[in-house]
Amino acid sequence: MRLLEWKSDGDFSLTKDLIHYIPPYAILSHTWGADTEEVTFEDLTDGTGKSKAGYNKIRFCGEKAAGHNLQYFWVDTCCINKSSSAELQEAITSMFRWYRDAARCYVYLSDISIDECEEKGLPWESAFRVSRWFTRGWTLQELLAPASVEFFSKEGKRLGDKRSLERQIHEITGIAVPALYGTLLSQFSVAERFKWAEKRQTMREEDWAYSLLGIFNVSMPLIYGEGRDNASTRLRDEIDKPSKGTHTIPVNIQHGSQGER
Repeated sequence: MRLLEWKSDGDFSLTKDLIHYIPPYAILSHTWGADTEEVTFEDLTDGTGKSKAGYNKIRFCGEKAAGHNLQYFWVDTCCINKSSSAELQEAITSMFRWYRDAARCYVYLSDISIDECEEKGLPWESAFRVSRWFTRGWTLQELLAPASVEFFSKEGKRLGDKRSLERQIHEITGIAVPALYGTLLSQFSVAERFKWAEKRQTMREEDWAYSLLGIFNVSMPLIYGEGRDNASTRLRDEIDKPSKGTHTIPVNIQHGSQGER
């Protein structure tokens, strides 16, 4: 797991791939823009990417983390070397745990502007209820896994956290409130957990199933190109294996890349 390290001069850089000791870190949850807007692993290793629109939310995460005395933070767009299929497989398989273990999770809502809401005389809650963040497949685990989830507008203004906004989040997502507060997800039926995800979307259709691996605490190889139906069938097979007394045999990833979240 690579992290971003916040420097005293206000800059940041990638750490080496950490294995044995992971320091306390913050983590970013967001929706992806166009590929040309997001800062990639290659951009950071090459020292480029500062002119990209996505650089602002990475800096936002770093500044918030530093404000909470956290020197390290993680952002999916640039902390994963997606040219390595093995690293991508490990990242997707581990991602629920990475969000769960984060000291803080900051949700950056790029489609909510407090300034615009005030200009129009509209409450920001109206924009919150229709935010694109609630429609994406990957953000489901990013809502459920961390103990601390805080929501911010695109100006970086804090809107609240999942406790203060529990009523709105429940009404928007249909997720039972206890699931927001760390109740083991295994306490909720398979059907209920699938229902939380049924209207969510991912850019790569297979990612709809892959984004649920942590929700069901299973793992399986990524096979981009297999389609959502096949990926979902394999996911259900993995979920059913404990009751059938069978075990997963690791298979090498074939190919693929994580698309828009």
